[in-house]
Formats: sequence, C-alpha cells, structure tokens
Amino acid sequence: MKRLFVFPLLAALYAGLLPAANLADRKVLTLEGAKAMAAAAEAEAVKNKWNVVITILDESGTPIYMQRMDGTQLGSVEVATQKAKYALLFKRPTKAFDDAVAGGRSVIMRLPGAVPVE
Repeated sequence: MKRLFVFPLLAALYAGLLPAANLADRKVLTLEGAKAMAAAAEAEAVKNKWNVVITILDESGTPIYMQRMDGTQLGSVEVATQKAKYALLFKRPTKAFDDAVAGGRSVIMRLPGAVPVE
C-alpha cells in the first residue's frame, strides 16, 4: 500500500518541477523603456521636420505607448499602429516592405489592409 502512495507523490512532485524547467526567461519592455524609445524616435522626427505618430507595442502587439506629434493628421494613428504590428509580426522594419514592392515583389500587396498608393 505504501508503494502505491509513494509513486503518485513522486510523479506529482516531478510534474510540478517539469513546467518550470521548460519556461524561458524573457526580457519585457517596460513603460519607461517604451517612453525612451519614443523619445529617440521623436528626436529623429524633429531633426527631419517630420510630423509623425509614434506607437510602441509589446511582443503580443498590444500598444504600450503612443504619441501623436502636433500637426500630425489623425489618420496617421491607425497607420502607425498597423506599421508597428507588421514590423513585429515579420521581425523587420516596414521599410523592407517598401523596398520589396519597389523591387517588383507585388505579392506583399496581398497582405490584409495593404492599399496601393501612388
């Protein structure tokens, strides 16, 4: 009878340790980190005289921080959010998509929300 009790107890203890061993440690972007990134982006925009919306997302695509510079059109809020999501999903800057389309790779235009503009 004691053997039957010990085996489930050991199995339960082992099962409790197993998931912890399989978890990855990840760095998480904090609000302060997002603000620092936005400040750097804003400095670049000011230097180049661009009026932009700056959107910082977490790894799930949820906005952590967003700011719209004075004089920026309202439509840029959605554009900035979608650009940030595509950069996150494809792990590359959206400039890579611009370059691909300019190079004749029109398959990118089939992505949801893609609109050809001349």
